[in-house]
Amino acid sequence: MKTFRVIFCMLVLVVFAFLELSAQERAKDHGFEFGVMKRGELNAITDVKGVLVGHKTLISGDSVRTGVTAILPHGGNIFQEKVPAAVYVGNGFGKLAGSTQVEELGNIETPIVLTNTLSVAAGIEGLIDFTFSFPENEDVRSVNAVVGETNDGYLNDIRGRHVKATDVLEAISKASGGVVEEGNVGAGTGTVCFGFKGGIGTASRELPAEMGGYTVGVLVQSNFGGVLQIGGLPVGKALEQYAFKNQLESADGSCMIVVATDAPLHERNLKRIAKRALLGLAKTGGIASNGSGDYVLAFSTARSLRIPYQAKSMEKQVMKVLRNDDMSGLFMATIEATEEAIINSLFAAKSTKGYQGHEVKSLPVKKVLELMKD
Repeated sequence: MKTFRVIFCMLVLVVFAFLELSAQERAKDHGFEFGVMKRGELNAITDVKGVLVGHKTLISGDSVRTGVTAILPHGGNIFQEKVPAAVYVGNGFGKLAGSTQVEELGNIETPIVLTNTLSVAAGIEGLIDFTFSFPENEDVRSVNAVVGETNDGYLNDIRGRHVKATDVLEAISKASGGVVEEGNVGAGTGTVCFGFKGGIGTASRELPAEMGGYTVGVLVQSNFGGVLQIGGLPVGKALEQYAFKNQLESADGSCMIVVATDAPLHERNLKRIAKRALLGLAKTGGIASNGSGDYVLAFSTARSLRIPYQAKSMEKQVMKVLRNDDMSGLFMATIEATEEAIINSLFAAKSTKGYQGHEVKSLPVKKVLELMKD
């Protein structure tokens, strides 16, 4: 009987957690449309089959507002089954660990971890521990850990370096498919976007069957400035809150963008996709300022393109990939999903008070909706 009660209570908690995630405010729930392509079932990066996302949120006292977000291309041993990937840098005022090897070899071999600027080292340590946890990796002597960041020092005691390797491992262990929690959670706990509370956001697009039926999913960690636009609506200007207007919010900051697709693409066309993500950022009003670290990581989950750690042959097998002429639909999908993911990060985030009494308000959704009517 006791076992039954425990199981029942666990099921209740799972149901409540699902309902809470399902109740997240998203831009589409208020009638906003971004482009013309069909959204994925969950409108999330996890619509790309096999992709998993996990968060570890750190909130403590009146100063700690930070965390970790982990994105896994697949649930297996990523070091042994690497996936093709590419990096594109919009503005390089940031610290994207592992980017040079991704650029050189065109693949990633660990989960992608997002955190705060001064916790990149903890992210690397956690990813090394994760890789070493697989018995088949017992002889591994080098790991290219991929860790991105934005600076959450306005709301978080960033110098305290509160993120530990164990937090990274916990975020990875929590990674799952399905609904992705957005807003001030994980790596987005202490971020600021366009002067409002930013955070984690996600969205996806599905190509029509005649264009391959592929899915593109995007996840962002929004922490940047500019002049906010939502679906073309000049929100920042109308609310008189934008870069160089309100001194709380400068144009500086960063945006980490992760793009996943099941389309069979090698690193060259993945880089072309990554470039288009910056067009999505621009459509929200971001300006990639001097002090902004705007990075895009793009990868393909196509199983036929996985790269084994130890190949049996010196020659690479012939693999089918999309032609250049077939890329435009994926470009459009990336732009639309990136734009919506950034806006979703704003809609989901809640007002937050943190380090040294600093407070950042959430996007005033009611005022935005009133602007829609005008």
